[in-house]
Amino acid sequence: MMELNNRIQSLAESHGADYYGVADLAVARDFLREYGGEVIGQYPRAVVIGIALLDTLVDLLPDREDNAAATLYRHHCYDVVNQALDLVALQVANTIQREGYRAIPIPASKRTSDVKIAGPVSHKLAAHLAGLGWIGKSCLLVTPDRGPRVRWVTVLTDAPLEPTGTPMPSRCGECEECVRACPVGAFTGRAFQPDEPREARFDAAACDRYFKSLEQKGRVAVCGMCLYICPHGRKKEHEKIRMPDLPLSKSSTPERSIAGIVAGLTVRIDA
Repeated sequence: MMELNNRIQSLAESHGADYYGVADLAVARDFLREYGGEVIGQYPRAVVIGIALLDTLVDLLPDREDNAAATLYRHHCYDVVNQALDLVALQVANTIQREGYRAIPIPASKRTSDVKIAGPVSHKLAAHLAGLGWIGKSCLLVTPDRGPRVRWVTVLTDAPLEPTGTPMPSRCGECEECVRACPVGAFTGRAFQPDEPREARFDAAACDRYFKSLEQKGRVAVCGMCLYICPHGRKKEHEKIRMPDLPLSKSSTPERSIAGIVAGLTVRIDA
């Protein structure tokens, strides 16, 4: 499997990926079945791929009421990046299938439930379990080097790929920049707790209503202030993004500590 893992990582890099990881989904099976059904919950592994957003575009967000700024961000940081992620996910899934395993690419940004305001799989759950970041007070996946300025895609598979890491503990500390920056006060400021539902930290309906109100006013539906303001993403000098070297060691995190991580996680497709 190491040879296949290397090939998939190289393929992802060749298509512009900045982050790559493999997550063991065994402890998340009940959560995945709840959100995506048996078709989703049957897969034991997830390949997760991330593309970092351009700082020059993210830094336009405070001026998002300007149509040009909002359009530039929406086009490149939503449409173009999400399409790029979907394309690489399809290539990865095809590569896995050619090796005799099953794989299903999950769209980077497609809602499948208006009630839950969520997609079929939480990309941030996969990235978190793969050791690529932690769940912030914004309910976004926060990476150590780029903060939440990354978009993700996931490929579910039954290929026995080696997991790349363990869930990363939060580094948010007392920071509440994202809480104060939200224009509708959607965040409670509570730190992520594995056994709490998403609603304890984030009012997804309020966020959704805000986006719809922008559309009703004829504006480009863009916010992303929680993404913009995070200090972990606003570093003046970003260290060069480096993917984990292979071979990769197995996760040593106890199952019961990982199991709690899946509680309260759903897909954020709005930032």
